Amino acid sequence: FRKFKLVCEDVQGKYCYTNFHGMDLTRDKLCSLVRKWQTLIEAHVDVKTTDGYLLRVFCMGFTKRVSKQIKKAAYAKSSQSASYQKEDGRHHDQGSSTEDLKSFVNKLIPDSIGKDIEKECMDIYPLHDVHIRKVKVLKKAPNFDA
Repeated sequence: FRKFKLVCEDVQGKYCYTNFHGMDLTRDKLCSLVRKWQTLIEAHVDVKTTDGYLLRVFCMGFTKRVSKQIKKAAYAKSSQSASYQKEDGRHHDQGSSTEDLKSFVNKLIPDSIGKDIEKECMDIYPLHDVHIRKVKVLKKAPNFDA
């Protein structure tokens, strides 16, 4: 349910050398996650990797009913949503600024970043289905081949 975009950097003979260009969730996965009686919380942050790439990472999560809850809805306040967005930005700044693009993409495949954010934000409001919705490459690393 994740679409990884690759861009062709170089062609040598019959081999095509590609590089990471972005990631997106499929539409059917996004539509299956959105339901009534819960709040969708979205955040985005710009991340600079150690090898010079600038990425914009979009994250999404949904509020979850707590155990023994009587109310049907599990809505978050706007202040809780804002503190979640701040926590998400701090998580990406700490984790992603110390690694290169390859290790960041390897973290995207099992969605371990979403699980970490879900654990960190439990004290703000219980969340479930926390995913990295989209990753855009804003600026590529400088090329020193010349």
